[in-house]
Amino acid sequence: MLRVLRSVFRLGVVAGLLAALVSVACSVWLRTAAGDHIYTEQDVPEAPVALVLGAQVYPDGTPSPFLAARLEIARKLYADGKVQAILVSGDHMHWEYNEPGVMFQWLLAHGVPTEKIVLDHAGFDTYDSCARANRVFGVKKAIVVTQMFHLPRAITLCRHLGVEATGVGDETMKQFHGPWTQGASREYGAAVKAAYDVATGRDPVFLGQHETGVDDALGST
Repeated sequence: MLRVLRSVFRLGVVAGLLAALVSVACSVWLRTAAGDHIYTEQDVPEAPVALVLGAQVYPDGTPSPFLAARLEIARKLYADGKVQAILVSGDHMHWEYNEPGVMFQWLLAHGVPTEKIVLDHAGFDTYDSCARANRVFGVKKAIVVTQMFHLPRAITLCRHLGVEATGVGDETMKQFHGPWTQGASREYGAAVKAAYDVATGRDPVFLGQHETGVDDALGST
């Protein structure tokens, strides 16, 4: 019995080490692929569209601090003429939970014209948001906006999925040490999922016909 337990323990250790190595390798791949495409707000090259990735919203209809920080970067990019339209992509799987709607209301309240904001209601994860930006909304070039720890994965996935992406990452939320550390830690597991998604080339959860929202926003004056 003791030998069996030792064998099981060794197998567990080996499996754990392999899982850790795979996670680290995937994370290195993402950081390497995205490294030359990460900029500050001031230095990022102009692009037609800012793609803002969704995050938690509260029941009272306000964005979480992490999401508000992303939206503030997008607002500045628009105000500075770095982008001409903003595509907000998030989770609206259930009627009562609407990330894109909250993002739209925040941007509208902070001076971005309604005709310059486009909503993607089926951005259920980063892969889906990037895939739909290209395949549904026709985005070919964009500045991706999220937290800095999330940016390598977002940029790499978007570039793999047909969007010539650069990125600007928020670091102001580092003041919330616990949530920031948790989010950064989750990226190791998310990196493995990103590698799997790229390897399988899966379709997003919802893939509809071409939507003209981005084209209309870019064409409006």
